[in-house]
Amino acid sequence: MSEETITIKKEALWKYSTFVLAALLIVMSFMYFNKGISTTGSVMADGKLPGSDAPPVYAQATVDDDPVVGSKDAKVTIIEFSDYQCPFCRKFWTETYQQLKKDYVDTGKVKLVFRDYPLPFHASAEVSAEAANCVREKGGDEAYFKMHDKIFSEGNKLDGGDPLKGPVKGTAQYGAAELKKWAKEIGYEVDSCIGSGKYSDEISKDMSDGSAAGVEGTPAFFINGKLISGAQPYSAFKSAIDSALK
Repeated sequence: MSEETITIKKEALWKYSTFVLAALLIVMSFMYFNKGISTTGSVMADGKLPGSDAPPVYAQATVDDDPVVGSKDAKVTIIEFSDYQCPFCRKFWTETYQQLKKDYVDTGKVKLVFRDYPLPFHASAEVSAEAANCVREKGGDEAYFKMHDKIFSEGNKLDGGDPLKGPVKGTAQYGAAELKKWAKEIGYEVDSCIGSGKYSDEISKDMSDGSAAGVEGTPAFFINGKLISGAQPYSAFKSAIDSALK
């Protein structure tokens, strides 16, 4: 076998090995970023709160001036820190939120406050939060939650599932153009507001308050101050709410 033939074979083997390695890395990355979508969980922020030998001291999560659904006189307050592009946040919406709203919010027992916690690795999370706030500016809290529901339901469609029920498979991909379209479909023209940065400070404050209260990923919930992390099943929320109602 000539030296030239050996060289060609080595180059071919090297290219093949590189291709196989690259393909393996892509598959592993996909599995990592989508692992647990079919189970209870949360999407973690890049960094956790600084640790020390002493237990961390957290601030109390507050309602602030964020949108509320439910009676202002409700005995139980749920403060949700969420990311519109987070698959687990959408999983909570599809599997738990709608039943909670029917059983507890619409009956006057619970009010839910939605606070933004857009994670930096979700490219459209912050502009989604901005879009919802832009709609709220036009139509108040009722309009806000219409947009809230619209973003999650359209995310389900993009994820290949039913608009209301999922299943949630992964992160839905969309951008400002889709958000403007969705806002129009529920009756609000907010093109100049979306992407303007008008609500950047408000969103940043939500994130800062959430981190100070112990939020490390999304979704995170405070039920009368008690932290529940992740897209927990309806039964977990029912137990915590019923306990708080006693």
